[in-house]
Amino acid sequence: MTVYHGTTDTITMPDVSYSKLYLDFGPGFYVTTYQKQAEKWALRKSLRSNKPAIVNLYEMSHDFEGLQVLRFDADDEDWLDFVCSCRKGEMLHNRYDLIIGNVANDDVFKTVDMYFRGLWDKEKALEEIRYYKLNDQLCFGTQRAIEKLLTYKDSYVVR
Repeated sequence: MTVYHGTTDTITMPDVSYSKLYLDFGPGFYVTTYQKQAEKWALRKSLRSNKPAIVNLYEMSHDFEGLQVLRFDADDEDWLDFVCSCRKGEMLHNRYDLIIGNVANDDVFKTVDMYFRGLWDKEKALEEIRYYKLNDQLCFGTQRAIEKLLTYKDSYVVR
């Protein structure tokens, strides 16, 4: 399966130590199966850094043997609680090599933020999220998972 990472550099060997904190699934190397989503991420980073927008392509193996994998198949209460906990800096992600689920994009983040700040209850937030088309994200939380599952294929500049 091909996965994509949008950024401003060609990354032949991802390194989890360069990750930011307080992301949806905690620190890690994030990819998506949606090429357009990766292009959007690359363009956003490019605007902030005045560097070219680059999408890296990787072949991802499905040999998860020996890895701790957490998969969220729905944007449900468990997904919402996990995302909010990670965005608060809680270390739930440390238990996993790979976390798979939907991304809390800009629209979804506004809803999650309303819940996060206590302005909406969980039921209201989950009801609102159901109206958004969500894209996926895969968070590689360990270097071991990257080395086992990802192989660099190519990169290109987004115009």
